[in-house]
Amino acid sequence: MFQSDPSLNISPEEAKAKLDREEKVVLLDVREPWEVAINRLNDAVTIPMGELGRRFTEINPDAEIIVYCHMGVRSLKATRFLKDRQFKNVKNLAGGIDAWSLKVDPKVPRYR
Repeated sequence: MFQSDPSLNISPEEAKAKLDREEKVVLLDVREPWEVAINRLNDAVTIPMGELGRRFTEINPDAEIIVYCHMGVRSLKATRFLKDRQFKNVKNLAGGIDAWSLKVDPKVPRYR
């Protein structure tokens, strides 16, 4: 069974609080372009999961990064990938943009 390390996650509420405090956070969206066309978080950098292996150098490894996808599965894999490449301050948005819509901003459209 796939086990999640809770220390790799940040809740939607915690992420929103960081953004509200205007902390310097990079939002990294690892969803596919068709998903991004449905909804996205403002100012997010989009690098689809399938491109992350060759494009991760576009991201500052010293930045605070919150990675998200639809439900939090791909973004957790991306978080581990970045951690393995010495990105120190990277977290997975628990539940993805779907949880963001449910818990933080219902104006963000949900999809299946």
